[in-house]
Amino acid sequence: MWQRVAYCGLPPIPGELVGRFNLDPLLVAVLATLAISQSNWCRTKGLNSTAPAIGWAVVGAVTLSPLCALSVALFSARVAQHMIILLVAAPLIAIGLPPPARGSRTLWPATIAFFAALWAWHMPAPYDATLHSIPLYWAMHASLLGTSVLLWHELIGHDARDTIGALGAGFATSMQMGLLGAILTFSGHAWFAGHYLTTEAWGLTPLDDQQLGGVLMWVPGGLLLLWISLRSFYRAWRAMEAGQPA
Repeated sequence: MWQRVAYCGLPPIPGELVGRFNLDPLLVAVLATLAISQSNWCRTKGLNSTAPAIGWAVVGAVTLSPLCALSVALFSARVAQHMIILLVAAPLIAIGLPPPARGSRTLWPATIAFFAALWAWHMPAPYDATLHSIPLYWAMHASLLGTSVLLWHELIGHDARDTIGALGAGFATSMQMGLLGAILTFSGHAWFAGHYLTTEAWGLTPLDDQQLGGVLMWVPGGLLLLWISLRSFYRAWRAMEAGQPA
């Protein structure tokens, strides 16, 4: 069954995890190039260059560390990997982009694209396929990171006059992430055949593993997006108090 695993190797057992670093030189080179390129570009534009560098380092941490191997064995580890990318790395990378113009037309397309990527890659067939295909594995990570950077760019940097739209998009995103997390948590059966034989070594049943992954998606995502919504409201309130349009 596991002869076709294409990336991160075979499912690890607890005693060997500490040595299971991913030393893919191509990935290291790509991430280093992206971090250096964006940081240099930010400096030429007078933008924050530190945050995106940290963001790309976070991407490297979750794809090069033993978490990569653990995500082959446990769905919950894969979800943890995704949540770190979506909720930590993506907003840091987005900080290094120019703020969107007032009345940006990309807010809701970005919201919908993120929704589609998140749900598609956490459905049984597409998810299980990523365990056996390098192109699909990286298509998953690239689409999740790309759509989340676009969404965070809008949520973090929006004009104060666009607060209503940003609040709506943040709320909708929080609700859809919470819904998917709740469905995974309260499901009565395990969805992901790729983990049916890999969780026992970690003291979990496939259903326990799935439910843990659901909680990891449900709670952190909701809390962080709530904070972003409150931040947007606060910015708009301060602008109104100061008598400024932005």
